[in-house]
Amino acid sequence: METPGHPERATSSGAILTQFPFNRPADKQTFPIRNRIVAGMTLGTVVVAEVTKNLTMASDPACLSIDMNTPDGSATGLVRDSVVSCLVLVTVYADAVDQVLGTLSPTLKRKLDDCLKAALGLP
Repeated sequence: METPGHPERATSSGAILTQFPFNRPADKQTFPIRNRIVAGMTLGTVVVAEVTKNLTMASDPACLSIDMNTPDGSATGLVRDSVVSCLVLVTVYADAVDQVLGTLSPTLKRKLDDCLKAALGLP
């Protein structure tokens, strides 16, 4: 959580929740831990991944290719072959989501889970 000024000032009107020293910059290794804290503080959060028509990204292990010529692909609600990239993830409040592009079958959800693990460097 980014806090302007000194931590002492922030605690006078709110709270600071962290598992890290205040001067530690955000990085790839701390993202899953920071994300867990933010998600636990709210009733509804959503992790948002990029959906792109740039199919050159499909070979990256952190990306999921959606092929519209398959039953799973055509059931997503997308209109063209796409790639879901887990390379850049954003956590937002559920009520901030303006549009849902589609849904994933259980098979594609399992594959997306593997992409998330690859993006976060998890086994």
